[in-house]
Amino acid sequence: MLTQDQLKLSAAQSAVSYVLPLLNHNSVVGVGTGSTVNFFIDELAKHKHAFAAAVSSSNRSTERMSKHGIKVVSLNDVTSLDVYIDGADEVNSDFIMVKGGGGALTQEKIVASVAKSFVCIVDESKLVDKFGKFPLPVEVVPLARNAVARELKKLGGTPVWREGFITDNNGHILDVANLNSNSEIALQLESRINNIPGVICCGYFAQNKANVVVISGQQGVKILK
Repeated sequence: MLTQDQLKLSAAQSAVSYVLPLLNHNSVVGVGTGSTVNFFIDELAKHKHAFAAAVSSSNRSTERMSKHGIKVVSLNDVTSLDVYIDGADEVNSDFIMVKGGGGALTQEKIVASVAKSFVCIVDESKLVDKFGKFPLPVEVVPLARNAVARELKKLGGTPVWREGFITDNNGHILDVANLNSNSEIALQLESRINNIPGVICCGYFAQNKANVVVISGQQGVKILK
C-alpha cells in the first residue's frame, strides 16, 4: 500500500506532466502552498527552463522555489497566469474546495483568480461528498477576531482561534467546525462569511473553483476535468 507521501508525490508528478504542455518560455506559473505542493515544486524544478517564472502564494513556497533556482515574481508584475496549481484540504465532485490548512488561503485565492486554469492536486483522502470533516479556515483582522467569531457562531459554526499562528498578511485564523455543507451551501456561505466585517478571506473556494482535479489513489492517478 502506498503511503500518504507516495500518493502526494504521484499526484505532483502527474500534475507536472499535465501542466508542461500548457507552458512556453514566456509562461508564468502560479504555485500554491502545502505538503502536496512541496512535492510539485520539487518536480517542477526539473523543468524550470520550460517556463519564465512563477508567482507564489506564500513565503514558504517562495523560499522553496528560490532554493531550486525557479525565478519568483510578484503578482503585481504580471497580467495573467497560464495555470495555477494548488492542493486542498477537501474537494468535492463539483471541484469546489476547502483550503487554508496551511494558512495561506487569501493569497492562494488571489493568485488563483488571475490564472487561466486552476489545477487542484490531492490524494484520494481529500475527496468528500460533504464539507465539514476539516474545519473551515477563516482569516481575520486580529482586532476583529472575537467579533467575527460571534458572527460565525450565528451561522452554526464553532470557531477556534489558531493560537500562535500569524499569516503572511499578519492576520489570524479561525478554524470553524460544524459548518457541514454541500456545494450550494458552500457557495452561499463563502459570500456571507467574506462579507462579515473583519474577515479577510474564508477557505471556501466555491466561486473560483478548480478547473481540473488530479487525484492520486491506491489504484493510480485520475485527472478529472
